[in-house]
Amino acid sequence: MIFDIIEDMKITRRNLLKITGFAVVATAALPRMAFAARNSLKSLRTGIQPGNKTRLVIETSSRPSYSLSYPTNQLVVNLANTGANSSISSKLADGGLVQSIAQAQNGDSLQIIATLRKPIAQIPKSSVMVLDPNGDNDYRLVLDFVAGANTPSNQSEYTTASATTTTAITATRKYIIVVDPGHGGKDPGCLGKNGTKEKDIVLSVAKKLKNKLDLSGFKTYLTRSGDKYLKLGDRAAIAEKHKADLFISLHVNANPSRKMKGFSIYTLSEKASDEEAKKLAEAENAADKIGVEGFTEFEENIRIALSSLQQHAVAEMSEEYATGAARAFKNKSITQQPGPDVRHAPFAVLRSTVPGALLELGHLSNAAEEKLLKTSAHQDKLVNAIVKSGKNYNFEVSNFFHNFAQSKKQNRKAIEATNIINEFKYLTK
Repeated sequence: MIFDIIEDMKITRRNLLKITGFAVVATAALPRMAFAARNSLKSLRTGIQPGNKTRLVIETSSRPSYSLSYPTNQLVVNLANTGANSSISSKLADGGLVQSIAQAQNGDSLQIIATLRKPIAQIPKSSVMVLDPNGDNDYRLVLDFVAGANTPSNQSEYTTASATTTTAITATRKYIIVVDPGHGGKDPGCLGKNGTKEKDIVLSVAKKLKNKLDLSGFKTYLTRSGDKYLKLGDRAAIAEKHKADLFISLHVNANPSRKMKGFSIYTLSEKASDEEAKKLAEAENAADKIGVEGFTEFEENIRIALSSLQQHAVAEMSEEYATGAARAFKNKSITQQPGPDVRHAPFAVLRSTVPGALLELGHLSNAAEEKLLKTSAHQDKLVNAIVKSGKNYNFEVSNFFHNFAQSKKQNRKAIEATNIINEFKYLTK
């Protein structure tokens, strides 16, 4: 019973972060078995049936929960708790009513949008089938339809019990990314052999990155747009103020070995992954000590008390982004510092309710890389890699949160959800 309730409320490890933004759960993260599995799209295809019928087949990894809607010259199939799959291509039969098929993520649901050559009649319940796995096929949602006038009727007749009805395609909001050029003002960051300042390199890259992200469909904010000093906590606060979906802090590294070069990527962790990561975090965190008397550890002044469940979710999503970012950098043939793709350390600037990562773009301590980092061509290369990492990141949890927070009714659901979670944890002690 409890599993059914959790699944109906679409509670997953990813969206639990946002749910607990309303009701704090001060307990350890749930075991993975407690969360509902997410459906995935496997294939899309059409065929021709007797009686001038066109057949649309939507194959999914688990039994689909669906609803139908009929915008002008379109058929929209809304699949609950399903993610998009950009790796598949639609197989369309010649002579059918379907001209093209597109996918659109709408919160936690996936919309399959079939553009039609002519209007179709509403699909009766008798012409919709859900087939169980058979041979090489997974679950299949099968719809047969014909050309004709679309007559409005009770839409619930054509939907499964748990599905919701849509009458039009809902536009996905712009995702918000806050880019943080590290250091600034009285804090120059590290210095190159030839006098290059870290604060200048990262600001130049950040401005280019903002322009490129905005052109790519994101809404982007900079923590600083000029040579300004900001405390680390203030940088994280800016991300929270803008209700950011992702926080990217830009830095340039330095190493006692002049031969060391390449990028590295870090996420927040209470324990550093290695000694080098520990020393780097100590150096970056020391930025708050500049010109400040009676400095205390950042951990003693955390502005927001996060539940352990939130911390777990933030860490998981940050790791997901960082892993994808490392892959994007390598795909752009950008040199990587020897070691793991993603490192971890207690960076104060990353202490936030917003998933994020700290990107070290290279080493100013390496003379050749110092020269490279100053060139516009290499900065553009870095920007393109970061933009790619943003495009590949799964923003679904943030979209869920923004949709979830629209009403008090939904807010009450969040409280109910936490009660269910606590009940489950009690039962599994």
